[in-house]
Amino acid sequence: MQLLVLKLGGSILEKLPTQFYRTVGDLLHKKQCLPIIVHGGGPAINQMLESLQIPNEKVDGLRVTSQSVLEIAEMVMCGQINKQIVSEFQLAGVNACGLCGVDGNLLQTVPADRTGKLGYVGEVEKVNKTFLSTFLEAGILPIISPIGTDSYGQHYNINGDTAATAIAQALGADLIFVSDIDGVMEEINGQKTLLSTLDEQEIYDKIACGNIYGGMIPKVKAALKGLANGVKRTAIVNGLKPEDLEAFIHGEPRGTSILLRKEKYDEPVHTSK
Repeated sequence: MQLLVLKLGGSILEKLPTQFYRTVGDLLHKKQCLPIIVHGGGPAINQMLESLQIPNEKVDGLRVTSQSVLEIAEMVMCGQINKQIVSEFQLAGVNACGLCGVDGNLLQTVPADRTGKLGYVGEVEKVNKTFLSTFLEAGILPIISPIGTDSYGQHYNINGDTAATAIAQALGADLIFVSDIDGVMEEINGQKTLLSTLDEQEIYDKIACGNIYGGMIPKVKAALKGLANGVKRTAIVNGLKPEDLEAFIHGEPRGTSILLRKEKYDEPVHTSK
């Protein structure tokens, strides 16, 4: 059965309809795929940092993580958001289990930046596939917070997009970034237009000219890295339209598909209504 990693962006968690959770449950119960959830928590972390007057800085979409920021990120994502997502799936009839990358040494991590500029930001060196498979084989939906640990027990904040990509790479899974927009949008002839596909060259061109910016940068870069290292398909899909998720699983074009390179023919774009 095909494995599917779903990355839920922090900005969409409060907006996801009940039908989204039911759709994921149906995919699992009908054995159409084996889903795995990885989530972020950016807005909630920002709110907590602001309330505690802790400096909050980002570099190319990645959160600079001091020890105090790390503690807040771990508390918010592992202790609050993770359990909220588990509860939503349980209410939708899905047997779900909340995890973070520290549990079972699931996400074995090294510093993402050796210069120290990003602080305790990590990147995944290895995924404990055996531990994760225990849940999948039992029919349990894993809900994973992107906090990892190194060989010395130091915890790291991992960008949710890169954590999801590392898991998808390790499992040879499909990867969907669930967002609150239809995909990557661009203004064409005065109208916001959905780009149905983007390849590597187009992505870096759009980053350079500022059309792709902020939190979308690590998302598309993670997608490209995943495709180069075992991820089968990857796309950005609107979670507010659960039917788009199901359609994509069944091979229908939805959202923005990320490609290493395009075929000779051009994919169509869709104008946002």
